[in-house]
Amino acid sequence: MHSNHLLLEEPIRMATILEPSKASFFPAMTKIVGTLGPSSRSVEVISACLNAGMSVARFDFSWRDAEYHQETLENLGAAVKSSGKLCAIMLDTVGPELQVVNKSEKPITLKLDDKVTLTPDQDQEASSELLPINFGGLAKVVKKRDTIFVGHYLFTGSETTSVWLEVDEVKGDDVVCVIKNSATLAGSLFTLHASQIQIDLPTLSEKDKMVISTWGVQNKINFLSLSYTRDAEDIRQARELLNKLGDLSQTQIFAKIETVEGLIHFDEILQAADGIILSRGNLGIDLPPEKVFLFQKSAIYKCNMAGKPAVVTRVVDSMTDNLRPTRAEATDVANAVLDGCDAILLGAETLRGKYPIEAITTVGKICSESEKVFNQDQYFKTTVKFVGEPMTHLESIASSAVRAAIKVKASVIICFTSSGRAARLIAKYRPTMPVLSVVIPRLKTNQLKWSFSGAFESFPDFQARQSLIVRGLFPLLADPRHPAESTNSTDELVLKVALDHGKAVGVIKSHDRVVICQKVGDASVVKIIELED
Repeated sequence: MHSNHLLLEEPIRMATILEPSKASFFPAMTKIVGTLGPSSRSVEVISACLNAGMSVARFDFSWRDAEYHQETLENLGAAVKSSGKLCAIMLDTVGPELQVVNKSEKPITLKLDDKVTLTPDQDQEASSELLPINFGGLAKVVKKRDTIFVGHYLFTGSETTSVWLEVDEVKGDDVVCVIKNSATLAGSLFTLHASQIQIDLPTLSEKDKMVISTWGVQNKINFLSLSYTRDAEDIRQARELLNKLGDLSQTQIFAKIETVEGLIHFDEILQAADGIILSRGNLGIDLPPEKVFLFQKSAIYKCNMAGKPAVVTRVVDSMTDNLRPTRAEATDVANAVLDGCDAILLGAETLRGKYPIEAITTVGKICSESEKVFNQDQYFKTTVKFVGEPMTHLESIASSAVRAAIKVKASVIICFTSSGRAARLIAKYRPTMPVLSVVIPRLKTNQLKWSFSGAFESFPDFQARQSLIVRGLFPLLADPRHPAESTNSTDELVLKVALDHGKAVGVIKSHDRVVICQKVGDASVVKIIELED
């Protein structure tokens, strides 16, 4: 990967842009989170998604029940086994999401300048004049001229499938609105978003708690995506719930920033959470269009400096119905990578889109090309300056490993770790080559096991799968009899197996240089080796 690295600031021949990209075992350093649903829940399609580059499967509980998602998850397990690709599990909560209920599922046509009434009476049938909603307090928090968006899988950006409403008057519990654009709403549920309005509902609903306590525990979820995170207290309450459940005490919490309230409390949320999801669908409605990019760049920078994963959503919406993204969308993906994001999250594109596999493939290719022009040198200097001196022991080792790898043009960095922290710190400095994280699982075995594959039951180590959302970090599963701190000859055996595996998948070849980061006794060591034939 490093050999293809270049900078946009350096002069290049324009004709080289037309040269085909070289194939790689890793589609991209940037990870892809795919939302599984009707278009992507069969074993065959999930296998293809994994091969295309999906490393985290998201299960969105804002629709369908646990039984439906369990069937999808079991298919994911079968796909993981057949494809030989690892995949982490993300549970996405519903949170205080407002919804329009359309029991008949008949399309609803709304016309410009007509009026429509939002009512909390869910016994009413949805129509062009009346939209039942799942919240009884809307009339108490909105006022004349407030804006409300309604759409399927929230505001796709297409004015034909989402509608912009302006509050005209409040009548008791009902809210009468003027329709600001013609649209047709299709499906049983449409998300409703009142722009810059605080909704008095808990971030973690009782339904969310039940799903986490049952489905989440049963399937040992790696990530909890906390929808509509407002402040650090939301994270603390979610963490308290996970700790009580025992089996989920190591589950990482990713805060979804999708309201102005979450934006205002961003710094405290980042400190409390394990990662951040920039939910640009909802937040893009609350923010003026000219401010969205500023939020994205600022939020990703803060995540990068904190060493916590940043995930960007809503990048190729048009691929829900089209085989190719728009030029603006392709550039948007590239800019997210150049900004420093760890992962791209695909929602409707994979959940109900016509081209889930192509969407993952396309995003992966754009990420890969963007990574080649990522200014790692500037990023490294900025990060080191931000960390300051004196560095912690681990931070110093991590930055030194990356600096050494770049100086000697290493093919990979191999990091032996039991907690995964050292590997994540190395990845924080965004090396131009993959970081192979040799994770020590807690397994009982009588033989050396080494694999990228394994279903969830036979791959219980959270640290390995949780690295699947970190940019540039790729886990390997080592034999638990050979700890990362080992000082005897088994170190060489484990390293040999790691190198052989790297050769087998094509990331290491003869005469390549490799940087190794491991503990020897109480000391952390960074060493450089050059491979022989």
